[in-house]
Amino acid sequence: MSRIPVNDAYVASISSCFDANSQITGNNLTLPGRIEGKVRDQYRYPSQKLVALVTTDRQSGFDRALASVPYKGQVLNQVSAFWFDKTRHLIPNQVVAVPHPNVCIAKQAAPFAVEMVVRSYMTGSTSTSIWKNYSGGARNYCGIELPEGMVKNQKLDGNLFTPTTKDEHDRPISCEEIVSLGLMEQKDLDYCKEKCLEIFAFGQELAAKNGLILVDTKFELGKDEDGTIMLIDEVLTPDSSRYWIAETYEERFAKGEEPENIDKEFLRLWFSKNCDPYKDEVLPEAPKDLVCELSRRYIGLYEMITGETFKFDDRGEEEIQKAIEEATK
Repeated sequence: MSRIPVNDAYVASISSCFDANSQITGNNLTLPGRIEGKVRDQYRYPSQKLVALVTTDRQSGFDRALASVPYKGQVLNQVSAFWFDKTRHLIPNQVVAVPHPNVCIAKQAAPFAVEMVVRSYMTGSTSTSIWKNYSGGARNYCGIELPEGMVKNQKLDGNLFTPTTKDEHDRPISCEEIVSLGLMEQKDLDYCKEKCLEIFAFGQELAAKNGLILVDTKFELGKDEDGTIMLIDEVLTPDSSRYWIAETYEERFAKGEEPENIDKEFLRLWFSKNCDPYKDEVLPEAPKDLVCELSRRYIGLYEMITGETFKFDDRGEEEIQKAIEEATK
């Protein structure tokens, strides 16, 4: 269980949203040119050179939709907006306006064909993670030589730039390979690496002030039509980043225990125990208490990251559509 305190008013609002089935799915928007993602949908406005990004309450896992989590989209969009604003002095970004808690109006940009990952700890369980590769015997990871004798969740000697491909099956890749394969030019890669490390270090510093360890993250960068490299998509959100509770990390690490975290793993575990989420055509419905608890954790993490009180927005998708139409006139 996370250390986020229970707020009865928050619990009531979350439960009410769930019972009314009023989560933001994006299915009721009638805007043109929808490009649906797992969580975030795009609506392109080429004449204005803009794209409207709508962050929904959809919860993905196992490459499919698992549930609709009340207020999750609002949390992700507003956390991103927070970090976009805080990092403007480090790198340009694509944000033009945030006319609604679930909406970002952004400049069009062509993303690089590489995911920019920064890591600070020896952890992770996916095929691209540093711990999965290290525990499998790899000592050269993304072109970086790693020492013997490291253990899971140990702090690395420094922040590492560890990009991955965007293939059907992503894989870790070195900076040398990125250039030799023609995925990026050397000068662009050098700039992106420098900026990603700067942004990550800045995020770590601010997170630490709020009792969090920023463990790792995935950045997306791209170019606008003028060739300016920008930070795009989402930044340091609970979906793109791993956060641990700072207060208990050292004690738990010394005992060989997993760090305290605030994430969606417990919901994924429920599906793994109750079905085969990779093979079953129809998945069981996630229990209300688990979905609402995940919402509570997202909201709590928003408040820890930003230091701001979460303001529940229940205006629905009609107001999202109005906000986008007004912002893209």
